[in-house]
Amino acid sequence: MYKPLEITKDIFYVGVNDRTKHLFENLWPLPYGVSYNSYLITDEKTALIDTVDICYSDLFFHKIESVLGDKPIDYLIVNHMEPDHSGSIGLLVSRYPGIQIVGNKRTIEMLKGFYGITANVVLIEDLDELSLGRQTLQFYMTPMVHWPETMMTYVPEKRTLFSADAFGTFGTLDGGVMDSQLNPERYREEMIRYYSNIVGKFGSPVQTALKKLAGKEIDLLCSTHGPVWTQKENISEVIGLYDKLSRYEADNGLVIAYGSMYGNTEQLAELIAAEAAENGIRNIVMHNVAKSHESDIIRDVFKYKGLIIGSPTYNNKLYPGVENLVSALQNRNLKNRFFGCFGGFTWADASAKQLVAFAEGSDFEFITEPVIMKQGMLDEVKEKAHGLGRCMARKLLSGDEVVPSNKVNCH
Repeated sequence: MYKPLEITKDIFYVGVNDRTKHLFENLWPLPYGVSYNSYLITDEKTALIDTVDICYSDLFFHKIESVLGDKPIDYLIVNHMEPDHSGSIGLLVSRYPGIQIVGNKRTIEMLKGFYGITANVVLIEDLDELSLGRQTLQFYMTPMVHWPETMMTYVPEKRTLFSADAFGTFGTLDGGVMDSQLNPERYREEMIRYYSNIVGKFGSPVQTALKKLAGKEIDLLCSTHGPVWTQKENISEVIGLYDKLSRYEADNGLVIAYGSMYGNTEQLAELIAAEAAENGIRNIVMHNVAKSHESDIIRDVFKYKGLIIGSPTYNNKLYPGVENLVSALQNRNLKNRFFGCFGGFTWADASAKQLVAFAEGSDFEFITEPVIMKQGMLDEVKEKAHGLGRCMARKLLSGDEVVPSNKVNCH
């Protein structure tokens, strides 16, 4: 029997860690694993907040029993229906047949669609409340953060927010569960990678959710992934990070992402980076798309304000890894970036043209003409590469806001 893990009076953590899965959503690497968080509130009525991936249901039920023993669960609050959080609902209903499942209209549709569950469901709407006795659950609809049914549950008596996937992060909870028991810094990069890849497309809905919850005092921030945030400075930093990322704001730095078959395009990338560094840019990250995972590149693009992409022409298109990256950035509605590009070709110039078209369709400031290399690294190509590096450095150090435009001469 597990020892009950009480994170504050009458609220228990019953989540699990996954150190087995290699890819989250079968897409994103999990070098540090991931947690699936669930919470149990004991009162005159008992409420469970979300479940866990079905692979860990046995452990999950052991943890619930360590708190409740043979007592029933009165309510299941479904903040999010993604299967890593709803996967154990069917088994939960089998074990606790009297449980009532609380969710919004979209949740109830998905309960039927995923699991064939239509009985004992309680429909709630935005700002509805449910009393457990001493504690009250207040429900806030936060659609598209990052599914249409997503909502958050707030307990005013405990100033606790159960935020579904919002404020989540990759990484298991090793030993401790609360930020006071862990080193929060180890989760920062993984939180940015999580946000940019999973939630990044939905900046506007995130902003709407933040405004809706702006007046709430929060002493415990309980996401479905990552630590339980209990310390004021950490809660403020986590919410601030989501606010910043959802506005597509970024730090002064430069990402250079490129593809290269035989090294020529990579040489261009090196020249551009060296010139940017010589002109004062210290935060420079270079990604060879054939080696760096797309999720790491997207994370860094969300972190830094400067973006330069380079590609050789490949079958009259972009190099495949660059093409995939461009598509991923378009899909995330990325904006507010200074942008430059470079391309190489042997007999047909297509890559630079397609990178220009990408920039023209984005809310970027295109800082200067692309650097184009035909076959080899001639002196004039080197000079243009140096010029692109200098131009990006000047833009980043100018303090100017990004002004979306197709083409701007560098001053």
